[in-house]
Amino acid sequence: MNTLPVMEIAEVLQQARRVLVLTHVHPDGDALGSQLGLGMVLRGMGKEVCLFGEAEVSHLYDFLPGAGEITTQLPDLTAFDCAVALDCGDAHRLGENMTALLAIKPFLVLDHHAGHQDFGDRRWVDPHRASTGEMVYDLAMALAAEISPEAAYCLYTAIVSDTGSFKYSSTTAETFRVARELVLKGVKPAEVAGKLFDNYSLARLRLFQRVLEGLSLHCGGRIALISAPQRFFAETGAAPQDTEGFINYPRALTSVKVAAFLKEAEAGMVTVSLRSKGSGYDVSRVAAMFGGGGHRNAAGFKRFDTSIEQLSGELLRALEPVVEKC
Repeated sequence: MNTLPVMEIAEVLQQARRVLVLTHVHPDGDALGSQLGLGMVLRGMGKEVCLFGEAEVSHLYDFLPGAGEITTQLPDLTAFDCAVALDCGDAHRLGENMTALLAIKPFLVLDHHAGHQDFGDRRWVDPHRASTGEMVYDLAMALAAEISPEAAYCLYTAIVSDTGSFKYSSTTAETFRVARELVLKGVKPAEVAGKLFDNYSLARLRLFQRVLEGLSLHCGGRIALISAPQRFFAETGAAPQDTEGFINYPRALTSVKVAAFLKEAEAGMVTVSLRSKGSGYDVSRVAAMFGGGGHRNAAGFKRFDTSIEQLSGELLRALEPVVEKC
């Protein structure tokens, strides 16, 4: 994989005056925490920073400092000295403005996905890191930049989000090193955990109830499937974003090695989230079979012109060899 070290990324940012900072569509906690954290670091250095997102920040993450500053209005892209894409493993995940965004030169990329598809002009891709938030912290150190308490809060949230509160196998001593430094800057772990995981509305809880009612186990209980057809959202009043974290519950069953969550995003389009336990169950390989990607223990993809019922059968046939070989 073609990667460039952090110092080369830092050199470009040192010289830039106006920087566009963005992440992938439908951003998760790592993506948003990294975007906001880096934006604050660069502003602290005196840079003019624009934070761009294709859609409004999900209500699940509006507690993040600076979340309201992410604009959905595409700025004048000719005005920037460089752009930075964070936590984005594929250029197409930049969204409908991909071509225009990639025209910004130089276009920098920081990512930690094992299935990263090279794009941009300069890249720092490290699949051994548990989150992009970790990498942004090290980039700040390379920039000799100050990390404010607000930036530390965002980066810590990014790390906790993408490590499942440090319980995924991607968590390393390096992860805890960075987390420690951020806590020393004033982050309260219990507060972040409460914002991330104790955030259910009544509508979300009712949606969760409907989803769990349809839980099915396969291959002797080693594979768990849950799903959310569109009608569930209409019936409960919940939003698609309210499904975040649902996949972790079937994965938590003692017998389960691989869990899958199929969500009907719109008629004929289904998104799939995959999670696994330990190093022996690589769901990123299964996601790649369907045109997606991700990490060994957390991956996903989307499929058009299909239904949950049809895709469930295909997915099961792809997952069965993963759990049977171990």
